[in-house]
Amino acid sequence: MAVYAPDPISREGALSQLRRHPEVEVRDESETGPGTVALLICDSLDEPELTRLRRVVRSEGARAVLVVGTLRETELLDVIECGVGAIVWRHEATELRLVQAVLAAARGDGDLPADLLGRLINQVGTLHRSAAGRPGAPAAGLSAREVDVLRLVAEGLDTGEIASKLSYSERTVKNVMHGLTTRLHLRNRAHAVAHALREGYI
Repeated sequence: MAVYAPDPISREGALSQLRRHPEVEVRDESETGPGTVALLICDSLDEPELTRLRRVVRSEGARAVLVVGTLRETELLDVIECGVGAIVWRHEATELRLVQAVLAAARGDGDLPADLLGRLINQVGTLHRSAAGRPGAPAAGLSAREVDVLRLVAEGLDTGEIASKLSYSERTVKNVMHGLTTRLHLRNRAHAVAHALREGYI
């Protein structure tokens, strides 16, 4: 994983917290690419930060964790659509919280603060209601199994908890998520939940 920060103090602080954990392999910014996690730290998401986020996720293929001080309503869907799977409020960015978010992103899981998840659900609900009356609105064609899994992902459950709750194996849950994200060209769990909300499945 690599750390991008606006200043050396923030970068070194995050690196010193993450280096203490053997399950996190720290790399230089130049070594990001498919399979790596990029931790981006900023106070607010301005256009240069959003451009960097898009470059790291879309061009380089890294999975992203965004540590941010504030995030406006209008930026939330942009961040999710960019492919960011984990967001941590800067004031909550403890060592444990950072490691949790990095590991979730590495697995392809979503990790959003509860207040952001609520805002995301409200935003997507509004978008869905405004698009519902439009002719030709796309139908994703989700199966009942996919909807059940996505509903539990939206509640913040991890793969093991979802498997237990639905009486599936963890492998089945992973296969459902992989099939869904591949078929619909979605980037991660958070993007899949946003899609399901937008289409009115959950």
